Formats: sequence, structure tokens, C-alpha cells
Amino acid sequence: MVMDETTAIERVLRRDRLIVLGGLLAIIILAWIFVLEGAGTGMSVGAMTTWRFPPPVVPLANEPWPAQYWLIMLLMWWAMMVAMMTPSAAPMILLYARVARRAQKQGQMPQAVVPTAWFVLGYLTSWLAFSTVAVAVQWTLERIGLMHMMMMWSLDKWLSGALLMAAGLYQLSPLKDICLLACRSPVEFLSRHWRQGPTGALHLGLAHGLYCIGCCWALMALLFVGGIMNVVWIVGLTTVVLVEKIAPYGHQVARVTGTVLVATAIYVIAG
Repeated sequence: MVMDETTAIERVLRRDRLIVLGGLLAIIILAWIFVLEGAGTGMSVGAMTTWRFPPPVVPLANEPWPAQYWLIMLLMWWAMMVAMMTPSAAPMILLYARVARRAQKQGQMPQAVVPTAWFVLGYLTSWLAFSTVAVAVQWTLERIGLMHMMMMWSLDKWLSGALLMAAGLYQLSPLKDICLLACRSPVEFLSRHWRQGPTGALHLGLAHGLYCIGCCWALMALLFVGGIMNVVWIVGLTTVVLVEKIAPYGHQVARVTGTVLVATAIYVIAG
């Protein structure tokens, strides 16, 4: 009986790459569906989506947030981060699954644990922390009249220009290069930060998530400019992040993006 159970576990683990890939696809698809359905806000994503830039100025009608609205906003931001960031993290997660499987074969890790799930949990938890900060920033900008509560985009050219300029300069900074290198070099990252067991996997996921936040926080802040629930901006930023992290010459792409953002900031401020 014990032998049969062991054999069954080994058969499952041999397919771990397909299982992990299927799980990631499920997470990404569910997150995108949740976002496109309004992320629990009860509002139409189509109404909050525009190709115009800067977005049109609409009458301001901000209201106090009920207690449950804070939770809705947090879930909305977290779902967006999961949808936008998980595709670019997939190579790292798949590589970790392969390394963890090898460690299990060599007896360095118990066969019964599923370390990749802990790695993904750590990664998504880091973006939950980022989402918490983003919600606080959103509330503050609404309270001082710089963002529209319903449209969820900037109403002030100085705010938009400042965020675009900050994002552009950060794209050109050494810190961006350091964080992007960690995201683009999964083998080096794992060799430097490897830890055994579920707790080690959780720590690794958190660490990788922090590098990703360091790489992309300024780009994510641009959602305040174009619209937090503006699908055009969500898809556009997701594409930029994916190209930077996976495509060849990602560092050069980041620099080109930074230059474009600085020029766009000047354009916006100049009116």
C-alpha cells in the first residue's frame, strides 16, 4: 500500500512542469476575468477605458469610502497585479519547480511537500503588500481632488506629469537595472538565494516579488495617470513589463521606455 502511494506521488511529480504551468495559466486567466468583469466594483470596465491621452476631464464627484470599499479596492489592485505580473514571473516559477523537483529526487527535500506553491504564494503576497500601499495612495489622491473616484484617473496635469517624469527617470536609473537583472536572470537569482523546504520557498517567492516590485513599481504607478481600470493602460503596461523581462535586449527596451516617458511628461505639463 505504501509502495503504491509512493509510486502515485512520483507519477504526479514527473508531470510537475505541466501541473505548474496549468496552475499559472489558471491563476492568470481567472485574474484577468475578474478584472475585466469590474473586479467587484460594480462598475463597467468599458466606461473606465479610453484611448484618449491625457484622459478626458470629467466632473469631480468624490465621496467618502465605506468600509467595504477599501476591501474592494484592495482586491481590485491585487487582481490586477496578479494578472499583469504573473506572466513575466512564469519563467522563474517554472525554473524553481524544476530545481525543486531535482532536490526531491536527490533526497534534499521531502517528496510530500509542494514547494512551488509556497514560492508562488510568497510572490503574490509581495504584490498584496504593494496593492495595500497603492490603495492608500489612491484614497489620498481622491481626497485632495487629484483623482476621479469613478473614472479612477488623474484630473491634474501636474500629477500626471510628475508620475510620468518619475517613471521615466526611474527607468533610466541604476536601481532599475539591478532589479531588472534579477528578474531576467532566474538561474543566478536561485543560485544566490536558494533555501530548502516550504519556508525557504516562501522566502524565495517573497524575495523575487520584492525584486519585481523594485523593477516595476514606477510603471504600475502610471495606472494613476491613464486610469486604474483603463484596459488600454493595463494591457499596455503588461506588455512593456513582459518585453522588459523576457524579450532580448530588455535593458535597452527599459531605456527607450524611460526616454519616451520623460518626453511624454514634458508634453503633458506643457499642455
